[in-house]
Amino acid sequence: MRAARSLEQEAAEDVFFGQVVMIWARWFLIAAGSVYFLWTAKDTTQLALGVLPIVALMAVNFYLHGRYFLERPSNPLQITTASVADVVLVSAIVMLWHSAAGVGTGLASPFFVLYYPVLLAFAFVLPRRMTTIFTAATAAAYVAICAPDVHTLTDAKTLLLRLVTMAAMGGLGTFYWRIQRSRRHGAVEVGA
Repeated sequence: MRAARSLEQEAAEDVFFGQVVMIWARWFLIAAGSVYFLWTAKDTTQLALGVLPIVALMAVNFYLHGRYFLERPSNPLQITTASVADVVLVSAIVMLWHSAAGVGTGLASPFFVLYYPVLLAFAFVLPRRMTTIFTAATAAAYVAICAPDVHTLTDAKTLLLRLVTMAAMGGLGTFYWRIQRSRRHGAVEVGA
């Protein structure tokens, strides 16, 4: 009974302390998405449609931020749902991006880097199994977006390198999560 309770308590502490990272990663994503939509909008209708997902993300982030300030941490389901929304937004930006020359979507988009803070923040907060699933699903979404743009060996290499770095974000975040959990265990043992 005590071991099960301590595992639940550890999971709650992981969410509470890691939630700050997720909140700040989401603010970064909101800022980057806002700049993108302001930069690329050609008329007010396009700007209004582009701002709607940003406003939705801001509402979610204010909710999570408020829970953190009230010391009522989110649960893994809320965090996973918010992170999936982040991946959907980044995927939409990557899919809809066109360069000034009118070239490219998907693989040509420089906004794939917005996946990294989402993956890293998720890995900082949740256990390895959930992080592995989330990272694989995010990578699969990116492959689905970019697959039509892969025509040469160089394109395939570029896609593969980006997938490796996405996996590295999940792996490094999980590694750091394990280090922090070990430190908390050490602090509890010293204090006991």
